[in-house]
Amino acid sequence: MAHNAVYLPEEFLAQMRLAMPTHLSFDDFIAACQRPLRRSIRVNTLKISVAAFLNLVAPYAWQLTPVPWCEEGFWIEREDEETLPLGSTAEHLSGLFYIQEASSMLPVSALFADGNQPQRVMDVAAAPGSKTTQIAARMDNGGAILANEFSASRVKVLHANISRCGIGNVALTHFDGRVFGAALPETFDAILLDAPCSGEGVVRKDPDALKNWSVASNQEIAATQRELIDSAFHALRPGGTLVYSTCTLNRDENEAICHWLKAQYPDEVEFLPLEQLFTGATQALTPDGFLHVFPQIFDCEGFFVARLRKTASVEALPAPGYKMGKFPFTPVKGRESAQITQAAAASGLQWNDTLRLWQRDKELWLFPAQIEALTGKVRFSRIGLKLAETHNKGYRWQHEAVIALAGTDNPLAFELNPAEAEEWYRGRDIYPQATIAHDEVIVTFQGQPLGLAKKVGSRLKNSYPRELVRDGRLFASKA
Repeated sequence: MAHNAVYLPEEFLAQMRLAMPTHLSFDDFIAACQRPLRRSIRVNTLKISVAAFLNLVAPYAWQLTPVPWCEEGFWIEREDEETLPLGSTAEHLSGLFYIQEASSMLPVSALFADGNQPQRVMDVAAAPGSKTTQIAARMDNGGAILANEFSASRVKVLHANISRCGIGNVALTHFDGRVFGAALPETFDAILLDAPCSGEGVVRKDPDALKNWSVASNQEIAATQRELIDSAFHALRPGGTLVYSTCTLNRDENEAICHWLKAQYPDEVEFLPLEQLFTGATQALTPDGFLHVFPQIFDCEGFFVARLRKTASVEALPAPGYKMGKFPFTPVKGRESAQITQAAAASGLQWNDTLRLWQRDKELWLFPAQIEALTGKVRFSRIGLKLAETHNKGYRWQHEAVIALAGTDNPLAFELNPAEAEEWYRGRDIYPQATIAHDEVIVTFQGQPLGLAKKVGSRLKNSYPRELVRDGRLFASKA
């Protein structure tokens, strides 16, 4: 099955002929560009183990093939794609997996390679959230991630994906990524710069991706990439790891950017080779130890990944000129904190000391402790989890907190059957067959929390956020 209509400019092809190593076939490259992309997913290990997930979906007619560089990643083939989009399956809605292109799982694997366990990480261009959620899973929801997105409309999508996956260790910002070197010097243990690029690797997903392609445009993009990597390098602490990646194939936006950085800081930039990242990595290895993934090598999107280490401090950038407003939150301490923690536990919501309670007016929030040092230095769009709104009778627990904190072993869990779970996702009240033992329950399906419901007579009042409500078919049929 071929796209036939994939647009590949002559000048682009001429560049690729020069860029491609001799062990690869140019004809295979053209053929791969014209094949539609294989779908792939990544199991969200914050909610379910890979083994338990495979067990859960075993009855469906899903063919899952492991992705070599990501233990949680699988290529997926399924029969009912036409009648049931992957994004509408129960397992996707409850955050058990993320639909993520296989090659885009590479940068995060590189970030955590060789036992690297960073506690404070920045994802410079984070939306829609595939890599942020992958980082959070690798950190087991501990430490803190600053996830930045320059496009305002995409910040919402980023938050929705973080929320669906039950993540509490992320702080969101909305800036041009070039500000961080000056605003947060030497702050992060690890930084992922998945840079905006010309997208030459995505033609299998979007046949028109190269309609506006030109060498001049690539040069302009490369100029921005140099500014972004320079800023990221300044925001990295000495000894920290920087992963630079793109979904494009030309050298100007890939190897050349890394070499430019090394030329600026010859004694402080060390290239960390990636040939040990996974079995077969050498097929995509460049002489510098970067991975230049042409689409025919692993039958995925074209991609580039480099891993660098900052070996010493570099001269600081001029301090940013902006004024920070007053931080509108105050920490909740002592007896009050204990009281809130106890009330939450009675509703089945629990957290550990990597999250701390903060308050703004009637709102209660849980912030990752690792982010506290950054408050007052940069303006956040949103930090951690909104836990509750206080009112005179107690607390109104928030949906995102229930999804992140209710866990699978919950005293208030009320398991729905498939028909009831579908009703829940459609925003309707549930009239369950089973007896409702508590006035407030956490409704679950497949053991996963779907939200909080109040008992009203014999029904459960639906509190599923309106913007998440679905219609159409939702659940996969058994094989």
